[in-house]
Amino acid sequence: MKSNDALLVAWKTILARSKDAPAIFDTCGEITRTFDQIEADAHDFEAKIDLFAAGCVVAIQIGNHEDWPAMLLACLRKRLVVLPLEQTVSEQARAAVFSTCHCAGLITAASTVLLVRKVDNYIPDWGDDPPALLKLTSGTTAAPRAIRFRSEQLLADCNQICDTMDITDVDLNFGLIPVSHSYGFSNLLTPLLARGVPMVLSRDRTPRAVLADLARAKATVFPGMPVLYQAFCEMENIPALPKLRLCISAGAPLPIVVARKFQEKFKMPIHSFYGASECGGICYDRDGSNGIEGFVGQAMKAVDLEWVDETTPASQVRVRSAAVGHGYFPEADEIKLGRGVFIPDDLLTKTANGFRIVGRVSDVINVAGKKVNPAEVEAHLLRFVGVRQAVVFGRESALRNEEIAACVVADVDVREADLLEFCRRQLSGWQAPKQIFLVDAIPVNERGKISRRDLARRFPV
Repeated sequence: MKSNDALLVAWKTILARSKDAPAIFDTCGEITRTFDQIEADAHDFEAKIDLFAAGCVVAIQIGNHEDWPAMLLACLRKRLVVLPLEQTVSEQARAAVFSTCHCAGLITAASTVLLVRKVDNYIPDWGDDPPALLKLTSGTTAAPRAIRFRSEQLLADCNQICDTMDITDVDLNFGLIPVSHSYGFSNLLTPLLARGVPMVLSRDRTPRAVLADLARAKATVFPGMPVLYQAFCEMENIPALPKLRLCISAGAPLPIVVARKFQEKFKMPIHSFYGASECGGICYDRDGSNGIEGFVGQAMKAVDLEWVDETTPASQVRVRSAAVGHGYFPEADEIKLGRGVFIPDDLLTKTANGFRIVGRVSDVINVAGKKVNPAEVEAHLLRFVGVRQAVVFGRESALRNEEIAACVVADVDVREADLLEFCRRQLSGWQAPKQIFLVDAIPVNERGKISRRDLARRFPV
């Protein structure tokens, strides 16, 4: 039966053009899948998932496995709704996701074998517009929530990324970031299927091993995270990377000090990439040379950004593009996401060269009724000689609702007392931190993101 699914149509074109070409490599440079082998595997998987009816939600939890492309193709052909799950999700969290998203099946990996398990018979009522994929949001609450995507939207995000970043089928993507995460799905998996961009799949996240694998595999494009680039900068005896031409950083703002050290050490820039699960890519720093903290570049190709509040220098934006998700699931929120528009919680400012993230709506701290944007306090701390990174957060206060605290990465001779005095002298009383924690590195989650809420829990009053 002929399919009009956008990703399947694109794959048919790629397969006809690149049938015998290498599609997936291991970190030693050995071919593990050709495009033709992916197609053959996809047909084999179709038989294994025959126990699910069209419209069922099937979770895939297999890590960065060579069978991801084939499994996605098989599910698209059987009209199943794919729900990517990261391997580190706890049993309790997975059960909550299953319940919320009405999962009918789970696919896991045991060594080289994929295991298919039926967990329910439920088929959600998708109406006349069933999704192809559900993406879980990182979220700010404990309750899981997913975003509905059709194949057309996934393909649009892939095209916007490849066209904006000039990634083509002569490149070789290095697949370290999880394919199950929105960043990995859109930068690794769909470019392979829809644009024929081959990839190396890696499972070793040790910085030294990553650099060695990058050199050995001769990858040309590395989608990474700030925490990895920082680790690279601190390493000695680094291997030569003559084939690497493009370094991308996403998941969290890239500290300027890391960007500068990397440029100095590796003789190439890092390009900041800003996106969201709900809409894919938003902004991209095309030349990688901007020196403003929080700078994320210009709008991606085919992405339109509109200021929500024109009366303020820092505002949320409305993101419009063909890649914006269809809506949240199971409950819609059309004010935030719907009809081709998504409004992120980030606060942006306009610069001469693009956009800069200066905070989040949810990050604003309420100190006795006065609102404090943590980015303003962070910018002040970064002016202190020896301070390399600063993250400001609010902690509960019985008398003032919240109080300001900060985590700072700084040179060994920087003292908390001096930083506190530096803030008290030039900031308003309600803006000045009450306590500053000097740390070796700002704690991040597995996606390389810094959570102010997590910091408030780690460093209570």
